[in-house]
Amino acid sequence: MSDGEVQRHEQQHNEEMEENHPPGHEKERMRTSSEQKDEEAGFSAKTETKKVHVNGQSHVYSATRDTLFQNDIPNITRTHALSLEWVFGMNPALPVVSLQDHNQLVILYTGAHVGIIYNHSSNSQHILQGHFSPISCVCVSEDRRWIATGDKGPKTMVMIWDSYSGIPVHTFFNCHPEDGVAAMTFSRDTKLLATIGAGEIQDVCIWDWTNETEKPLFSIEINPEYGFQKYFLFNPNDNNQLLSSSENHVLWYSTAEGSLKYYGLKVRQHSEKATSRFNAAADTYASPGSDQSSYMTGVSANQSVFHWRKPQVLTATRVGTIVEWDVDREFTVGQNFSLPRTSRILNVQSAPITVFTVTDSCFVTGDTQGHIHFYDENFISLRQYTQFNLDAIVSISFSKECTEGYLEDCTPEAKPVIIRNFIVSTVSSTVFHVNARTDIPQILFRKDCAPVHALACHPKQPFVVIGNVSGVLNVWNYNNKCIMCSRIFDSQMEKQIQCVTYDPQGLHLAVGFGSGAVHVLNSSTLESHPEECFHYTKDSIQHITFSSDSKYLATADAGKAVTVFRLQTNAESSPRWEYLGRYRSHCKPIQDLLFGVYLDSTQPRLLSLGMDRRLVEYDLENSSVNQLLILSSERIEQSAVPMCMTWYPPLSAEQFLLVTSDQYKMKLFNSTTKMCRKTLRGPTFGFPVKKVAVVPMSEENETNSYYMVYMTNDKIGLQILPLDGNPFKSHAVICHPTGVSSLACSFDGRLVFTAGGSDCTVLSWEISLNALEAAASLGGKDLMPFYILIEGGREGRFYKEMEEFFYYCQICHQGIGTKEKRQVSDKIPLTEVPSLMRALGYFPSEQEIEDMQNEVKFSQYAETGKYVTDINLEEFIKLYINHRPAFGISSHDLVQAFHILGDSSSTRQPVLKRHKLLELLQLQGEPMTEDEVAQCFSTLLCLTEEEEEREGSEHSISESEGKDSDFSLEGAIPDEVSLTTFTSHILGFPSFGDQTSESPPPESNHSADVILEEETC
Repeated sequence: MSDGEVQRHEQQHNEEMEENHPPGHEKERMRTSSEQKDEEAGFSAKTETKKVHVNGQSHVYSATRDTLFQNDIPNITRTHALSLEWVFGMNPALPVVSLQDHNQLVILYTGAHVGIIYNHSSNSQHILQGHFSPISCVCVSEDRRWIATGDKGPKTMVMIWDSYSGIPVHTFFNCHPEDGVAAMTFSRDTKLLATIGAGEIQDVCIWDWTNETEKPLFSIEINPEYGFQKYFLFNPNDNNQLLSSSENHVLWYSTAEGSLKYYGLKVRQHSEKATSRFNAAADTYASPGSDQSSYMTGVSANQSVFHWRKPQVLTATRVGTIVEWDVDREFTVGQNFSLPRTSRILNVQSAPITVFTVTDSCFVTGDTQGHIHFYDENFISLRQYTQFNLDAIVSISFSKECTEGYLEDCTPEAKPVIIRNFIVSTVSSTVFHVNARTDIPQILFRKDCAPVHALACHPKQPFVVIGNVSGVLNVWNYNNKCIMCSRIFDSQMEKQIQCVTYDPQGLHLAVGFGSGAVHVLNSSTLESHPEECFHYTKDSIQHITFSSDSKYLATADAGKAVTVFRLQTNAESSPRWEYLGRYRSHCKPIQDLLFGVYLDSTQPRLLSLGMDRRLVEYDLENSSVNQLLILSSERIEQSAVPMCMTWYPPLSAEQFLLVTSDQYKMKLFNSTTKMCRKTLRGPTFGFPVKKVAVVPMSEENETNSYYMVYMTNDKIGLQILPLDGNPFKSHAVICHPTGVSSLACSFDGRLVFTAGGSDCTVLSWEISLNALEAAASLGGKDLMPFYILIEGGREGRFYKEMEEFFYYCQICHQGIGTKEKRQVSDKIPLTEVPSLMRALGYFPSEQEIEDMQNEVKFSQYAETGKYVTDINLEEFIKLYINHRPAFGISSHDLVQAFHILGDSSSTRQPVLKRHKLLELLQLQGEPMTEDEVAQCFSTLLCLTEEEEEREGSEHSISESEGKDSDFSLEGAIPDEVSLTTFTSHILGFPSFGDQTSESPPPESNHSADVILEEETC
């Protein structure tokens, strides 16, 4: 690889981590064997590395084995607002690979969408971050220099990394676009990379990744009859040959004839058991499309390997047998294809084999009992590891470094064999290192991998507590990256940990379980008193929180109820938590639960926010045991569904409650009156914000500014406060592609942690406020960031129309026909704002109009005691951008509404009866009067007075619909209104075509029944 190309890769990696240009020729990239030996012997010193950097050579070219974890590297200035700092947990289904073994112990594993190079000697990580989707497969080159990772998701990528520097050197985009990558493997000389797709019809591609081409050298689709291929391997002696395995087939591939061909053998279960060590099997071969199949003892093929000396392929089965497939000599050397045939079946062990690999002229197996066996080429046992008491083995990876020696179990005439240390991982995510000379295992870590939903940070110390659904609760010191204390809840009633929280003093740790149980633990020992283990519901605990004075504890469960506990203090005994009461205060799931304090008081207050759009406050002061009282219950949204809430920091004289919604809006409500005081455009990164938290003020924060972290379905973000709708003040990155379940901030505001739910990981992100402020400044000052949100910008047609409408409103307010001298002004009265909004294509409801007017009217009341009655153009632009729908009104919204409101029993398409449509308009939501309905339809249908009279003035709504009116819509509106009729004939929109099919549209972020909801809660 040329120096300029490598430097170009490094620059893009540091700036975006999204696109990587292909590297140069492989000869310039690969190191010679002498260079590698020099590095292993320690000849490439750090001073030489620094010298190369000074001369301008690339980091990849100059990197050595020790480069990645050098101790004297200075602290790098963070260029991103959120930088991934540590990964807690791993993907237990993917292998753990040994990268280094002698001078320092370095391994590779994966978690979520990142790869982790972990140095056990220094307890440090280097994170390979660049995928958008979860990593589905990983492989390394023979020399452990190059790492390949592939993912599954909408933006499929295969990335190749330099393990010495941690820099990505090549990326294949959309190489398997259907459903990602299932398996991959390097050739022995590392020049080729082969991948198998994970789609319904799998495809195999062979890539020459050392050249700049983005197309594979060879590709072929696999017949689905051969099953899902999930194991892949190059022949170490011939790059023209590969093999793959599924549950019931083994496939051989060859490129010897200039194209990729494959042949397969079907493996089926046989009713007879093997009676001897060597059994003959049917010598029948099945080619693609053939009806022939081979029957053999054993079930589903698992993993297969090439013999290092003989022309054979060996397959391990799930019943402990090894099947040897003889291959003719011509097939092996690649001259032409001959049919492989089964030579024998070996019953080597009783336990199902989960790992089958080759190392230094030895076959190695791992099984479901946690046993590891070494065999020679005749499958005579050389070594057994049965004393480790492991569970099922997932992977075995041998060290690159090796030594010669004798194995104790070898026969007297045995020759010295190569002994390598190895890394073993199990299904329980236990990873340990085995010294082959001493047979001493060393546990590297136990990840206790299970879905994680519970996460909380200590309010005063560098501790983060993580709880998973297996009942494991760990308290980590996130500075030292070590576990401080741990507890396992074995009881079935107390196994699924759903949420945890510390009290503000850090003395208590409350844990909520999926069974409805609540435990209050000592935060230092994780022990609990039996009287402080509560179980007042069978519904899963979803939210849990303490009051600011640590005297109250509240939970919200899946039963839509809130439960409150109170700390009871007696002079005769130590304080104990007691049950206060439970109230089913919502008719839909509770979205958030929050304690606060009353204004000018220290009295705690408790609020809950529901999917039913209600904000409920509880009367803690007057509540008694078994009688939790409600103080107020108010509906705060019309159509949007609230997602979460938090207390807005003291940036003004008023106290505000911040609430986010599924319509990408953030609203500030007065904490006392519950009046909506401000509506703001929220982050629009694919999904609405579903949890927020104000970052604690840190000592390093020189500006004394406030910041907020938030999470969406798959991203974590950072926001500058105060909120104003400026998109450049927000930054977000993908944190858990399969879904983020929780977040927590460290007490010093330096780190934010995210839990990935099903991906079994917790990620630690370092916050860089300087990088966030720098990015925000690039958006410009004043209104420059807002002009970008207007179609065409400030110089566009829409902005010119906005100006013209604004000044036209001034003229209309003063009177169009007035002869008096006009008062020149840059403002319009608030009464003109609704008309101006509608002229620009945004049609707010009456409640939204009231919210807009209140926002402007009370904007300065707390400071000046006066109302604001007018608004200038700049303020109006901000008001318009923040209040209008984030993505407009789409055709999908109308399609969904018709499927909910319409009747499709008589026709294929949902339709609304005319009387039903008029009834909905006059009774539901914000009811329209009869005259307003008539006026709207007259305008939409362009009915003149003569046409109205001609439609039949004798037929009124009172006659046809039971209403009192002189105007009839019977002739203008058909008896049955379909979606096409409503959009094309009435509204005048283009036809939606096939969108009106009988199949219902996909559901939105919330259930369909919340789109039109009556006051029935």
